[in-house]
Amino acid sequence: MKHILFIVTSTNVTGTGKHAAGYEFSEVADPYFEFANKGYNVDFASIQGDAPPFVGYDNTQILSKNFKEGNGFKRLNFSHKLSDVDIDAYDAIFFPGGLGPMTDMVTNPLVKDIIKTVYESGRVVGAVCHGPVALLNVTLSNGENLLEGKRINSFTEAEENIDKHILGDVIPFMLDAELIKQGGQFSYTTPFDPFIVADGNLVTGQNPASASGVAIEMMALMHNNIETAS
Repeated sequence: MKHILFIVTSTNVTGTGKHAAGYEFSEVADPYFEFANKGYNVDFASIQGDAPPFVGYDNTQILSKNFKEGNGFKRLNFSHKLSDVDIDAYDAIFFPGGLGPMTDMVTNPLVKDIIKTVYESGRVVGAVCHGPVALLNVTLSNGENLLEGKRINSFTEAEENIDKHILGDVIPFMLDAELIKQGGQFSYTTPFDPFIVADGNLVTGQNPASASGVAIEMMALMHNNIETAS
């Protein structure tokens, strides 16, 4: 059995306007079921532990409703504190989005060290929507920025504008621009259409509609790693 660690935000406000923040509900629910339905074990960690804040729950989305009513959500609300986690126990890590990570995962040294460790070990690192903010400011053992020359994507400025995420008031910076600034080769599609990019053992998705696809690509990479090892 493969073990996946979802790493989620503990931040419940964003921007100078102090808007509600947290993880985006469907970006946990959708990939959770992709992994769980294929027999993968999913654990949850958050920056502070316990019940992390969420936004965007929609009970008309069947996967979100099933997740909220099931054991996965119960376990998420008792999430491990990230500093207590043995990252060597996991085959992959996944960062869902929501606006919370734009505050507590930009420079968090533990998050950076975990990504460096997992990435350099050849294990899979996945992120979706605003989740790729966690990939900023990661310095590898050779001194290079993780993002240098990597094919990458995330929520785009066009999508921020459609959602009326005003710079400063709602979001501290434009994520796509910052990923490019740190060396990422950014690509994207039409706003809110699914779009997934894989570069080696790094997988990113553009928006909530991409969350399931990121999980599927992560599993494909882990399967290929098994075949290569054997």
